[in-house]
Amino acid sequence: MPHDLSKSYEPGAIEARWADYWLKEKVFSAPTPPPGQSRPVFSMLLPPPNVTGRLHMGHMLNHTQMDIIVRWHRMRGFLTLWLPGTDHAGIATQMMVERQLVKEGKRRQQLGREAFIERVWEWKREYGGAILDQMKRLGDSVDWDREYFTMDENLSRAVREVFVRLYEEGLIYRGKYIVNWCPRCGTAISDLEVKHEEVKGKLYEIRYPVIGSEEYITVATTRPETMLGDAAVAVNEKDDRYRHLHGKKVRLPLMNREIPIVTDDLANPEFGTGAVKVTPAHDANDFQAGLRHNLPQIDVMDEHARMNQNAGPYEGLDRFEARERVLKDLEAQGLLVSVEDYTVPLGKCDRCGSIVEPRLSTQWFIKIKPLAERARSLLSPKTTNRFT
Repeated sequence: MPHDLSKSYEPGAIEARWADYWLKEKVFSAPTPPPGQSRPVFSMLLPPPNVTGRLHMGHMLNHTQMDIIVRWHRMRGFLTLWLPGTDHAGIATQMMVERQLVKEGKRRQQLGREAFIERVWEWKREYGGAILDQMKRLGDSVDWDREYFTMDENLSRAVREVFVRLYEEGLIYRGKYIVNWCPRCGTAISDLEVKHEEVKGKLYEIRYPVIGSEEYITVATTRPETMLGDAAVAVNEKDDRYRHLHGKKVRLPLMNREIPIVTDDLANPEFGTGAVKVTPAHDANDFQAGLRHNLPQIDVMDEHARMNQNAGPYEGLDRFEARERVLKDLEAQGLLVSVEDYTVPLGKCDRCGSIVEPRLSTQWFIKIKPLAERARSLLSPKTTNRFT
């Protein structure tokens, strides 16, 4: 009896059937080759999708491109492994679970650590499973017998082993540096996780009294609340306007603390008044200037961006509340020279939208240069054929 072909392609029926067949027959299984195996080998790790939802079109494009490469190597006779998995995504997943809790009228602090962790695992079981089902339906030609999750014990053990090795080789170190700090998430975030916006703000000019004279030096800032942690005022050595002030000190307004006037390229004679405040604990450039001049690092905010004990009478205030109070007090003392409209480059947390605070924090860091040089050497013309 003749079989009539459908006039149109029906992917829902055809692709699902083949995907199920590939899974059942383990068509893409890649057993570990025995010693002495001469067959060429090709392996590729599928960048594990975050368990923060479902796959999107970006994943589809990426998976399609990788699938083409993997299938091409199989056709060439390579023993080919495409390794699948999912990623716990850390804080990104935490944010999704917290939003879920908010809808229930709860907060993670109310649940406690253990109960909250269990809720995160529940999320992973639901959405991690959905992602894997999507990948199977797509027909990703991965070895499902090797599927992994980034918090599996064997992977966690491998991470610890690599961490210790890199530390022993001097490639990982710990220290206090300025990081992007999200007061909402309560953690440091990478530069890639900060989205920058140009917003309408203000530029404030403040007078600092020069010790032993009737003179003032005026600095400009967009963040007057951080002046509570000032460690110096910087002027450029080539700026003749301030040559007579080299080596002198000023009195820090509101805090009644003497701080030095230093000469540093941080101060640009062409910008503003040519004099800038140096706050090593709250600005990346100021941090470096502080190291050059051996200045104290005075942190005036806690991890929630509230003023701490180093902020004196402003302790306990939110950073923006402190800003208004500082401006009010400066104006009362006749030290607020001007307030002008100014476009401010503002960094926000890509996860929650909170304004990021540059903050001095003890973190782990990795030395990229020697690793980059090693990677570059592997991609030299002499070794390029290893990847074809």
